Amino acid sequence: MSDGAGSKEAGENRSGREGGFRLWMLVPAIGAAMVVAVFMLGLHRENADVLPSALVDQPVPDFALKPLREGEPELTRADLSGGGVKLVNIWASWCGPCRVEHPQLMALAESGIPVHGINYKDKEANALGFLNELGDPYTLIGADTTGRTGIDFGVYGVPETFVVDGNGVIVHKHVGPITKSQIESEILPAIEKAGAGS
Repeated sequence: MSDGAGSKEAGENRSGREGGFRLWMLVPAIGAAMVVAVFMLGLHRENADVLPSALVDQPVPDFALKPLREGEPELTRADLSGGGVKLVNIWASWCGPCRVEHPQLMALAESGIPVHGINYKDKEANALGFLNELGDPYTLIGADTTGRTGIDFGVYGVPETFVVDGNGVIVHKHVGPITKSQIESEILPAIEKAGAGS
């Protein structure tokens, strides 16, 4: 009798372990299904290339950054809160896409659009070398050495560019390097709209 009871108990233990094992095998599949669902929702957004930003239609965050170049003015929220439409570009010398988009920023600055820069988690010498090599489109440049201001702006990764209206409200956010076609299709229309609303 005891052998039968022991055999029954062993069978129950084995079947319980197998059931638990099967359940754990499903966890990766459930996780993968959730990732796919989030991805599919992203594809069905009105514009899948534009990441949502909680800061659009909100005032720029409060910040004050030391200048990248010693002796120049710091960059603060006040600089973005008056004086017409301007761009804020978050960049770094270690960022390959920043190098790709740089000619577009130079063109925007040369056309008379104020471009302010936030240099993100960079070394001063490297950032200045980048500008010396490629040109400096920035009216003011703040050094965000800790990345704190980038977090306040909701930065996903550099480069990112914000269109700010004359009241200091963010009206558009562009994630990634700006291309020539995006200037025409996205950046200039946002600037025009921001100017009309200021």
